[in-house]
Amino acid sequence: MLSSDLVNLSAVEMVEMIKRKDVSAVELMMAHLQQVERINPKVNAIVTLLPEQAVEKAKKLDSAIAAGQNTGILQGLPVAHKDLVPTKGIRTTFGSPIYRDYVPDHNALIVDRIQQAGAITIGKTNTPEFGAGSQTYNEVFGETLNPYDVSKTCGGSSGGAAVALASRMVPIADGSDTGGSLRNPANFCNVVGFRPSPGRVPNFPSKVGWGPISVSGPMARNVSDCALFLSAIAGPDSRVPISITESGSRFLETLERDFSGTNIAWSEDLGGLPVDPETTRVINSKRSVFSELGCVITETEPNFQDANEVFLIWRGWGREINSGDLLRNNKEQLKDTMVWDIEQGVNLSGPEVGWAESKRMELFQRMHEFMEKYEFLICPVSQRPPFDVRQRWVKEINGIGMENFIAWMKSCYYITATGHPAISVPCGFTSEGLPVGVQIVGRYRDDFGVLQLANAFEAATGVWKKLPQVCE
Repeated sequence: MLSSDLVNLSAVEMVEMIKRKDVSAVELMMAHLQQVERINPKVNAIVTLLPEQAVEKAKKLDSAIAAGQNTGILQGLPVAHKDLVPTKGIRTTFGSPIYRDYVPDHNALIVDRIQQAGAITIGKTNTPEFGAGSQTYNEVFGETLNPYDVSKTCGGSSGGAAVALASRMVPIADGSDTGGSLRNPANFCNVVGFRPSPGRVPNFPSKVGWGPISVSGPMARNVSDCALFLSAIAGPDSRVPISITESGSRFLETLERDFSGTNIAWSEDLGGLPVDPETTRVINSKRSVFSELGCVITETEPNFQDANEVFLIWRGWGREINSGDLLRNNKEQLKDTMVWDIEQGVNLSGPEVGWAESKRMELFQRMHEFMEKYEFLICPVSQRPPFDVRQRWVKEINGIGMENFIAWMKSCYYITATGHPAISVPCGFTSEGLPVGVQIVGRYRDDFGVLQLANAFEAATGVWKKLPQVCE
């Protein structure tokens, strides 16, 4: 096969081809490295690249396969890790000048699991400084550009991952999500980003072992690939107190399902959030798909009272724990939004944290009751399409001013605050040709159900197959 044909295959197809020995891990790796050489200069998605190391590991994998060894369910797949994730012996900058030359002596748990499953690390993907904000730029590597229009942002904070996927430079990429960092860039780049239930993919090492706000998760070009990837990184770890005990093998089961009679809630704005008309138009244009799948649609949404304040308090609390020392010791080297982020936690009082925990429980109970009636909630991922890459954050939507640099992402972080699994699936394109995703939210810890509905929607639409401009 031609290199261009290889990189356009799904991850599932690539693994099957290696298993059948129709292609070697070295051939697959070379095809992707050629794609990186051709495309990455146009978009700046992969910021640390290790081609020689990747080829050497592919050779070793081919030898292991020839010897009849079990090389894992992700065998031979090239993967790039988000530059917030520690990678042993590989530069990890966190998008910050403070860590410009930092090389960890350990892997994050998710990296270990990916590599143990047979995937081969080729490098790191770009992210905003310490993952702050849904716009991928930093002072170390610069801006990552949207592959469908390089004058636009790719979103964030897993922006480099989304662009690398959309541009066919890697078939899978890990990411993380606090206020939408798996979902927003997937939505902006026509790929799939899944925020799993907290604890589904254990985070280690971490200073916030009991916290459900920030999660790690899979990104891929389609839902089947996402499920395959999740099967490798999900599963319990005794060092992580909230880790879910269910094995990741659950996600290797068939995603096929009959949705006849399934009650779903449809919300254009989650109870009054400003949403760009183009985003609304694109999502509404696919409403009939859910009806044709047999779903019973009701226009409604849960009561998100206090969700904004609850999220901001717990986000600030986590920022202070993880980055408080940076504010005290390196404030002059931090971007202003990162300073603001950490200060939200520094300035918290005990009663404020107590109030947030009480209100978070109330929010969860309201969401639980709502989802007992409706198995899924369908809503926007982001409140507007991709914007000018030179604009650091969205200041207003529909004439309504945004109070801070993440306020335009409430459609994502309201869901974060409830603790429910949510996925961004390619839905369509604006009149300017910019991608728009749809967000599917499932019942508490029903990650598999979310993947099933996403898979059915994807099969009916095929939007993910449209290649970006930079690949044409």
